[in-house]
Amino acid sequence: MTSILAIDTSTDACSVALWDSNTVRVLLEHAPRRHNQLLLGMLRKLLPQGPGNLDAVAYGCGPGSFTGLRITASAAQGICYAAQLPALPVSTLAAQVQSAIRLGLAGEGDWVLSTLDAHIGELYWGLYRVVDGLPHAASAASACHPGELALPVNESLVAVGSGLHYADQIPDTCRARFSAVHTELLPSAEDILPLAQHALLAGEWQPAEAVCPVYVRDEVRWKKLAEQGPRS
Repeated sequence: MTSILAIDTSTDACSVALWDSNTVRVLLEHAPRRHNQLLLGMLRKLLPQGPGNLDAVAYGCGPGSFTGLRITASAAQGICYAAQLPALPVSTLAAQVQSAIRLGLAGEGDWVLSTLDAHIGELYWGLYRVVDGLPHAASAASACHPGELALPVNESLVAVGSGLHYADQIPDTCRARFSAVHTELLPSAEDILPLAQHALLAGEWQPAEAVCPVYVRDEVRWKKLAEQGPRS
């Protein structure tokens, strides 16, 4: 029996999910700028006995909100460090594609452009192909101005995520490939779980000290546990 906790605060949605005995429990709230107020209470509600029965902690590693990614990474790192659990980093762009799969917005064989609003006039994006019910990356996570978006394939795409608020600035050659557009979709901890299970089975985990958000942009950097200095 495997039990995995998933945490995601990378966007306006604050969510936690627990997979245990083939059942999934989810807590999700759309609460911009309130993640730090909500997350601990949500974790206590989902894990009233603490993390002792967990096998791993999965977290939305980014890209996404700088503050939100720090909150997620801090929570995941703290639980993994205290309970000596492996951490499973999952791309928020990939999790968002998994959300689209769960909701029936994308299916087997589809190409999916996953986007997030990076603010300051930019978007985060990644291209995925749905294979065996899971998103497989066809590009690295990137950040760019909408007008600079250049897709590496010429296939029809399902386009998802808040980065599509910039759709009118995306080049016509890209928009012409969109077979469907779902602007309001956001990643959820629930949809981190299938990807985390796959990663755990493949041995693709990291120790607590290696937990690190993926910012994409180079001007910010998370300090890993060994770099954070002495604890007070």
